[in-house]
Amino acid sequence: MLQEKYINPFTDFGFKRLFGQEPSKAILMDFLNELLREQEGEIKSMTYLKNEHLGSGEIDRKAIFDLYCENERGEKFIVELQKTKQNFFKDRALYYSTFPIQEQAKKGAEWNFELKSVYTIAILDFVFDEDKGQNKYRYDVKLTDIETQKVFYDKLTFTYLAMPNFNKGLPELETKFDKWLYVIKNLTKLDERPKELKGKIFDAFFETAEVAKMSRKELMSYEDSLKYYRDLHNSLDTAKGEGIEIGREEGLKEGLEKGKEEGKKEQAIETAKSMLLDGLSIDKVAQYSGLSLEEVQSIKL
Repeated sequence: MLQEKYINPFTDFGFKRLFGQEPSKAILMDFLNELLREQEGEIKSMTYLKNEHLGSGEIDRKAIFDLYCENERGEKFIVELQKTKQNFFKDRALYYSTFPIQEQAKKGAEWNFELKSVYTIAILDFVFDEDKGQNKYRYDVKLTDIETQKVFYDKLTFTYLAMPNFNKGLPELETKFDKWLYVIKNLTKLDERPKELKGKIFDAFFETAEVAKMSRKELMSYEDSLKYYRDLHNSLDTAKGEGIEIGREEGLKEGLEKGKEEGKKEQAIETAKSMLLDGLSIDKVAQYSGLSLEEVQSIKL
């Protein structure tokens, strides 16, 4: 029996239920508005689009978006949930962004190549390796001139949210965007709705998130999705634990080898000292002891 009161938004089922169905459209729009307000303004309407796309050639890979939508201005939004690290994840995000770009081409008519904006938003349940130990949780990426640091092209945007690095508590939530990140990260830990999360949109969010409100069929689908999520994380935790143990063993072995080498070096130095005291030349001492000329010369008698 499920113990959590609210659904896990990092499961495929939970993410789609909270953000990817018609009754949840207002929730998604509010989240995107808070995320992109500075550059996008207000999204007033949104349409869910087909989430599977095929490449233009027979051997091209296909892309399956978690969520793919379009606003009233024809701008495209890919919203992805990434549960674990993946090789070439940034490459994948870039590749996915090419589909909503290419599909804007006007077939059979004159076209001046004007494009609508494309946004790729990735909610990550992990931290980028290069930023471990930092508190950075939001990345906004555009094509930028390296020298001037000015945006060169503003119609292609990648926003990554590294959720493990968002560590604000309820008293620290200053903006509505903070509140969105908090509730996404901590939803399954909540027994009751916090008083800090007020408003109609959060009313709808928490009602949608209640496990008790799901039908039996939905509950079964959610349990399957939750099992996959837990198995995935258990596998990663096991692999991490085994890696630590292997690292310890390798470290011990390396330490023993290093100790042996240092012992040999000390013995060679003592032997060299005796040779020097017996009057052997530095060249001969180096030859017989295995030390370099510089090492022999640095020996203090």
